[in-house]
Amino acid sequence: MKSRTSLTAINLFLVLALAISVLTGCSGSKNKIDTSKPPVLPPQSTFVMDFNDFTQNGNPVTSSQLSPSLFVSQSPSSISDSNGVYLLGDRSNWLFAALNVGFWNLAGVFGLAVPAASIVESVKQTPVKQSDNSWVWTFSITVQGVTYTAELHGKYISSGIRWDMFITKDNEYTDFLWYYGECNSNGTQGYWVLKEKPSKPDDLLRIDWHRNTVDETGDIKYTNIVSGGSENGGYISFTVSKNEPYNRAYVIFNKGQNETTSIEWNSSTKAGRVKDSVSFKDTDWHYWDSNLKNTTAS
Repeated sequence: MKSRTSLTAINLFLVLALAISVLTGCSGSKNKIDTSKPPVLPPQSTFVMDFNDFTQNGNPVTSSQLSPSLFVSQSPSSISDSNGVYLLGDRSNWLFAALNVGFWNLAGVFGLAVPAASIVESVKQTPVKQSDNSWVWTFSITVQGVTYTAELHGKYISSGIRWDMFITKDNEYTDFLWYYGECNSNGTQGYWVLKEKPSKPDDLLRIDWHRNTVDETGDIKYTNIVSGGSENGGYISFTVSKNEPYNRAYVIFNKGQNETTSIEWNSSTKAGRVKDSVSFKDTDWHYWDSNLKNTTAS
């Protein structure tokens, strides 16, 4: 009797072990990556932040672009920009938000022009598999009338995919590693690290990103990583959500001023609000309507 009980227990254990093994095996095969196919490039939204709702005629907003009629000196009820000029007018809330966003937009226009163009163009290309099982996308891009050769390397690694972008400019530099990054195998999160420029190949910016491919939400964050720089640690984050009434948001941290600006708005109506305890000298939200004019909370 004792022997039969022991055999039954052993048989039951073997059955359970076999079942677990089969289930685990199925799960592993289902999630296994086919390395014979090229890795899928993350979309440009993981690299290029969307600033479109805070531009004027497609350009970043700066104080020099605004009409002189919007400014006046020594107004205690208005908001000052970084130059100490006081904003007036019935769009001051939106303008204040746009000026803060414009600083990062300008940095992207001038500092990221070549890297941004390369990531946009790379998704249109067909890669070639290499002997080390990596994949290479090779193509040319033209930025402000100058032609560059770009070579993007992608390789499967244990944590997902590794990316390295090399840029060449004839007679100036060859295969400069302008940026690199990693993402998980299903392309829902990752990061990029950008160098400043070929003549000064120091770390400049880290881009962290997440995206939900089902509900089309996500976020991207630019962080200043210049070693020893006064703005090291400063950042801007951009979030796309399903929240109502505000489904878009920026958070901007000015490291040098220890100042945080929060901006929320609706991508369809363009109505929104901004909060900045340093510049506004309060912790309240300050609103604008669909015409970008100041309004009270709804």
